[in-house]
Amino acid sequence: MEEQNSRQARYDAVVVGARCAGAATALLLAREGLRVLVVDRGRYGADTLSTHALMRGAVVQLHRWGVLEAIEAAGTPVVRTTSFHYADEVIRIPIKPRDGIPGLYAPRRTVIDRALVDAARDAGAEFAYGVRLVNLARSSDGRVGGVVIEDAEGRLKSVGARIVVGADGLRSTVAGLVGADPYRTGRHATSVVFGYFSGLDDDGYHWYYRPGVSAGVIPTNDGLTCVFASVPDRRFHDEIRHDPGAGFARVLSECSPELARYVASGQRSGNLRGFPGQTGFLRQPWGQGWALVGDAAYFKDPLTAHGITDALRDAELLARAVLDGSDAGLAGYQEARDAMALGLFEVTDEIASFDWDLPQIKEMHLRLSEEMKDEVAAMAEWRREAESVAVGRTA
Repeated sequence: MEEQNSRQARYDAVVVGARCAGAATALLLAREGLRVLVVDRGRYGADTLSTHALMRGAVVQLHRWGVLEAIEAAGTPVVRTTSFHYADEVIRIPIKPRDGIPGLYAPRRTVIDRALVDAARDAGAEFAYGVRLVNLARSSDGRVGGVVIEDAEGRLKSVGARIVVGADGLRSTVAGLVGADPYRTGRHATSVVFGYFSGLDDDGYHWYYRPGVSAGVIPTNDGLTCVFASVPDRRFHDEIRHDPGAGFARVLSECSPELARYVASGQRSGNLRGFPGQTGFLRQPWGQGWALVGDAAYFKDPLTAHGITDALRDAELLARAVLDGSDAGLAGYQEARDAMALGLFEVTDEIASFDWDLPQIKEMHLRLSEEMKDEVAAMAEWRREAESVAVGRTA
């Protein structure tokens, strides 16, 4: 662990995980003057599996936090339309400029994660990479009061903290150490094969649906387009796992022969990658001296491409609770998180079942749209509250 990243033995918050949720939480806490240390066992700006697509709520947050400029400067294309392909029917929806943003974005994780980390560092948060969480420190009454971490050379260090935040993903070490079990689980999981292609020029999201299969086209950085093919997890294991290339092409053709020809006209960059599926869950997201955020706390099937938006939304909810400084504030975080997440969770689980016909999937997408509108409305209220507080400080 670099010396400049370990100057203090005690912090207001130690965040485990420097991806979207962890970096965003650190950014918001550091801007409020808290001493924040973020530790991550990986490397700064490393790539990771992702759907990339940001929904309006996430883009509004990034704009409000002053991070969107870095994402735009990295050449992330503006998404100006989203198209739903139901067999041969296409419903094309323009993305209207609103809330100070020209459209939507789908940045690579090498772009958005770095942008959030850089902003958090500018705000005063410290980051230590190549560092593994070994254990949690606890007081005599069981309250978490810090972490024991190990650097790349195997040296152990104890760091005290008023709160430890686990933003360390699906298989969260923090969640395991505090025994944060799921209290809501999904019933279905989809599996995905995806790759990146050059030469597929488009400025919009495209989502394809036929009974039993789904696919998506998402323009991202460096002139590349992320194309994914999704099926029920049982089909992935039976048919696709042993030959992802053939399975990928077959699912695209089933979704839309036109899509398959379009993708074939491009040039694949790198290998295809797969995600075998994971049933969604909501974990208990807080306890005495600890909290969880991002996939560590809440995961739903990636088929609705709402994961990064979830992470940024919940990072702001958690930061507000930590700033409150009480267990009641953290309980409020859970209540607010669940109020905003459960509707999205349930409709996503229904979509992930693939137990629908085309009229039914259209109805599910209308419900999903209404949930996201409520999400954006709530974030607009957060902005008004923040502006009101800022005015009060300068009065």
